[in-house]
Amino acid sequence: MDGTVLVADDDRTIRTVLTQALTRAGCKVHATSSLTTLMRWVTEGRGDAVISDVVMPDGNGLEMLPKIAQERPGLPVIVISAQNTIMTAIRATEAEAFDYLPKPFDLPDLMKRTRAALDKGRASRSGSAVVEERPDELPLVGRTPVMQALYQGVARLIHSELPVLIRGETGAGKSLLAKSIHDLSERRAEPFVVVGGGDLAREADVAAIIERAGRGTVVLDGLEEFGDTAQSLAIRLLQTGQNLRVLSTLQHGGTGGVRDDLFFRLSGAVLEMPALRDRSEDIALLAAHALALAEAEGAPARHLSENALSLMRRYAWPGNVRQLQNLVRHAALSVRDAEIGLKDIEPLLSVQPDAPESAGGPEGETLSESVGRHLRRYFDMHGGLLPPAGLYPRILKEMEQPLIEIALEATGGNQAKCAELLGINRNTLRKKMTDLDIRVTRRRKLM
Repeated sequence: MDGTVLVADDDRTIRTVLTQALTRAGCKVHATSSLTTLMRWVTEGRGDAVISDVVMPDGNGLEMLPKIAQERPGLPVIVISAQNTIMTAIRATEAEAFDYLPKPFDLPDLMKRTRAALDKGRASRSGSAVVEERPDELPLVGRTPVMQALYQGVARLIHSELPVLIRGETGAGKSLLAKSIHDLSERRAEPFVVVGGGDLAREADVAAIIERAGRGTVVLDGLEEFGDTAQSLAIRLLQTGQNLRVLSTLQHGGTGGVRDDLFFRLSGAVLEMPALRDRSEDIALLAAHALALAEAEGAPARHLSENALSLMRRYAWPGNVRQLQNLVRHAALSVRDAEIGLKDIEPLLSVQPDAPESAGGPEGETLSESVGRHLRRYFDMHGGLLPPAGLYPRILKEMEQPLIEIALEATGGNQAKCAELLGINRNTLRKKMTDLDIRVTRRRKLM
């Protein structure tokens, strides 16, 4: 590898590592912790490529990109950043960065990209527009490689007129991704219209959707649920809605019964929304986001312990991000301590459904078999490790609480009748209700 690389990062360790690696590869390196110094070097004509952090003590690396392009057109800049959101990736792409990598980065990968930057010398550019400043709190968060690749795919497509098909599992965030594409595009001030299969039942529906959407974006949401009529009218919408940007979502599993002619029209570009189990390292970010939303809605401030997060990373999450968000927000409202710990998360995970479409067991399953199935899943959830000690009383408590609550409901809140039904002393029932924080609502009892 031949050439001079300018490195700008306020982290001394990163500067040292990059300097040593690039020097061993045959490059000359100038490293600094200051964007001011970097710009002076660029103005002086130094360097054949730049590697720059975003957040620096004297400015923002992304804001330097247009200035670098003005001073040295064609000088490739690789952006590295710990701000691992879709906005950072898109802003880097739109500001004409040669490449973008999230921190922590893979050094061999960065070296490979640096070689490409030096070899190319001049990246293809089609304009210098920068996405306007928008809030960082977007619905899509993640620093894993699979999410960074998705962000880069979105950045390439937001200003395209190509129809985009978004595929993924239930609850993975397909609709949120579609909304992000619209919100980051030049059509963001225009209407965003979501169309389900039931919204396309007659010819008049096509005209109504076109009128409502104007020059905005239409999302055909859940193509697998579009019947024959809806699919025919969707093709009609594509043929007549010339001013629209059309996106669509499809649950994983082939084409889901979608007609070939419609599928090919909608899949000008395809984005894959990864399952949560394929990006488990993003769970801490997603959980923090869910807790912040819960707090904004009036829940107490809460945070997750590292043990709780570790268990959550090992869980399969069949319902994906939606399931995670619901569980975390439930915990924020139900847990009394500021920290949501392992003891709080375990019971919530143990009663989660095996799959998003079915919460029940096989037909004819006995209570004992059902309990056994849930207990096996509870053990499997720990990834081959044993659950924490004290399992017996925890499991009994989890079974005892719903039993008493349902028995109280069945007896209309009559504690004497409930105690008789359960076959325990009334004082014992009262003590258990206090220990389990069970509240009684008087109502008509079951006959």
